[in-house]
Amino acid sequence: MAAVRADDLPSMHTFINGLERDLDAVIAGLTLPWNSGIVEGHVNRIKMIKRQMDDRASFTLLRKQVTLA
Repeated sequence: MAAVRADDLPSMHTFINGLERDLDAVIAGLTLPWNSGIVEGHVNRIKMIKRQMDDRASFTLLRKQVTLA
């Protein structure tokens, strides 16, 4: 982080600022054995079903598609 601060790259400075703001979460994400892969997979599946429906149906039909898939 110190090396990036020494360079003249404003976009990288913004990235480092974001890392420093949430440094505890960054460290935990890189060191702890847990992840949210299963949850992300379910979210991805639901978004795919919603994209396939292309706003042609109601929330009720989306719920049926998700529970039956």
